[in-house]
Amino acid sequence: MAQWNRLRELSPAYWQRLHELYDRDGLPMDVRHYLSVWIEKQEWQRAARDYGLAVVLYQVLLENLDIQHSRFVQEESFLQQHNIRRHKQTFQRYQDEPCALASTILWFLEKEKEILDSADLDEQVQLLHVEQENMEMTCHQELERKMAGLRNDVQCLEHAIICLEEQQDEFDFKYQTHKMEASADEAQKNEWMKKFQLLINRLNECRKSTLADLTKLLDRAEHLINLLLKELVDWQRRQQKSCIGAPDNVCLDQLEKWFTCVAVCLFQVQEFFNKLEELVGKMSYENDPVKGQKPALQKRADALLKDLLKSSFVVETQPSMPQGKGPLVLRTNVQFSVKTRLLVKFPELNHSMKVNVSMSREAPQIKGYRRFNVLGTASKDLNMAESHSGGMIADFRHLSLREQKSGGSGKGISDISLSVTEELHIICFNTVFELKGFSVELQASSLPVVIISNSSQQQSAWASILWFNMLSLEPKDVMFFANVPAAPWPQFSEMLSWQFLSATKRGLDDDQRNMIAHKLF
Repeated sequence: MAQWNRLRELSPAYWQRLHELYDRDGLPMDVRHYLSVWIEKQEWQRAARDYGLAVVLYQVLLENLDIQHSRFVQEESFLQQHNIRRHKQTFQRYQDEPCALASTILWFLEKEKEILDSADLDEQVQLLHVEQENMEMTCHQELERKMAGLRNDVQCLEHAIICLEEQQDEFDFKYQTHKMEASADEAQKNEWMKKFQLLINRLNECRKSTLADLTKLLDRAEHLINLLLKELVDWQRRQQKSCIGAPDNVCLDQLEKWFTCVAVCLFQVQEFFNKLEELVGKMSYENDPVKGQKPALQKRADALLKDLLKSSFVVETQPSMPQGKGPLVLRTNVQFSVKTRLLVKFPELNHSMKVNVSMSREAPQIKGYRRFNVLGTASKDLNMAESHSGGMIADFRHLSLREQKSGGSGKGISDISLSVTEELHIICFNTVFELKGFSVELQASSLPVVIISNSSQQQSAWASILWFNMLSLEPKDVMFFANVPAAPWPQFSEMLSWQFLSATKRGLDDDQRNMIAHKLF
């Protein structure tokens, strides 16, 4: 199919790019449209270097415009007649520079090809991921359903505690009234005592029911947290692969929504415990179930909330230099950027949590292992202003590393030694979450980075990053290169395809992978 016809059949998402392309001067879109067949048949690349051919194509272009103008005269299309005549006058400025015109048309055709290649790539990626996306969609729909169930449980429990408070108020009112109207009649006293015992029994059953509902809610919350942690591990693996070129989705917006939902529910549970404490303070009795069960339930709820919050602090964008070949390769005394994100979003915490960055202090037992200091603005507030989606992020943009002098290199006790480009280092981020009396320290870690001191080490360092993130499922394994595993060909060829995809916008097909395999083996 002709290139112009393919462009016209693209989805509206690509039309905007096409319109932006033809908003430039050089080749009007209606000329490209009406002369599309002729334009695509000419050797513009050769004409850009061959003056004689460029002159011929220039003259034929003007003749074609005359022919098109005559057709519009016959069709009485006044507006198109005017446009074609004006375009011809514009092209006549190339009379002395026909090669420049050829170069201009060639540039437009190449930009069109880039749009088509981008559309082909998107279609290829979509086909590759359609089955995976269907599975993910099913899992995500199930998670959404369970989230809705958790929110419903919280609402029901809130109503149950209101009812519990009303029952207790009813008992208290009747009891106080009885004390004021105390009777000396023993029979009447016994009758009142029976009524109070019935009220206490009802209150006791209501307290037991509320505690049982609390237990079920915590069971549901724990199950959801386990599912979220699995989703987080999957995201971390996708992020690892995306760092080496994989076209994986690493957006955190959905995870943030889920983490925030569970956190909000667990903070409401904290309020329920406070309410139960208040009610018990006003009235308690022998074998009160709240006194017996509340401490263990509250301890469990605190642990769940703590686990959720500790997992919610992540490195959204891994460390990278502006001019680097890829992320995770850093050079001493050269600025790099990195972004952290808190997946539990409470607007009241905006600008109230300070994130500090440092190098990991846990030096592995590797001979000659280097240590580094972080320079630059090493402390930033988590805020929603720097994020397009309104997430709670701390975006470090002007950090650099400086190697510590000898004495801080920490040779360790092992005879294992690694080259500079096989040394893996981890950057750590720390903050403190404090809300409604609940406080917990949070830490996030970057994927291992390779730190070089000159550009000649760049390729070897990038090879280490490729190998680590292709094979390692343990993101903190800085000893990985002490015993490097072999890569299975399917996994290795997929990684090679990602490199072509990153560099050329097109991955390797099966035939190309097989050809490379035959050459290698």
